[in-house]
Amino acid sequence: MARTSPLHWVGVIFLFIASILLLVTTISAPVVKDIAILKVMLTNKTDIRNSSVTFGTFGHCILDVPPNETDQDLCFPKHIGYKPADIMSAVDGTEFSRAAADTVDGLTHAMILHPIACALAFIAFAFSCGAGVVGSLLGAFVAALAWVLTLIVMAIDFSLFGVIKNHVNTHKVSHAYYSTGMWTILAAMILLFFGMFIVLFTCFSARKAKKTGTYGHKKTSHDTGMYDNGADYNTTTTRPTRKKRFGFI
Repeated sequence: MARTSPLHWVGVIFLFIASILLLVTTISAPVVKDIAILKVMLTNKTDIRNSSVTFGTFGHCILDVPPNETDQDLCFPKHIGYKPADIMSAVDGTEFSRAAADTVDGLTHAMILHPIACALAFIAFAFSCGAGVVGSLLGAFVAALAWVLTLIVMAIDFSLFGVIKNHVNTHKVSHAYYSTGMWTILAAMILLFFGMFIVLFTCFSARKAKKTGTYGHKKTSHDTGMYDNGADYNTTTTRPTRKKRFGFI
């Protein structure tokens, strides 16, 4: 069965790891302040300060906020959709056109797909762990949905944060770069693809093996009562000799 195949379990592990990676992206700032999809290092660096802005799925945080000498981080409330262009304009004066700002702000609403893709990846993992061929088929189908959503939201992430990154770096006041959350979603997309393919492949392999075992069983010498030397030990009648048959004896 597919669920006992070593290759099948490789696919299952891929799906599980992908769900964990998508969870990391989902809980990025402001849920976990130090995990970011895009991180912007600000220029107000001092001996005790290295301020930065971390953008995540549901908002942003500003880390190492001056002037206090103790650690002081400021995380804003979580939202589905926020305004990263306006945030950077306020923080370091990065200039955005109104069209670019509106486009970026609108795309942030699509990041709700992060937790949805994460949930689907975990459901695919759960389906693929049991229920034999049926579970594998359902797991592969749900993994395909998760992969499509992950691919879409990853493209959105690269698009919207790419605009922020390019404007910030062009402005040359702060330095922006893709951070942990971006690379975890990229890795999750790759693992989902291979996990989906492996689970689906082992599913069809198991079905083929089952059909072959049921309908394509090749009879052996033990099934027909014959041994390898051709002797039939199920037949007791012997052929009469030529002389007896013609009445010579």
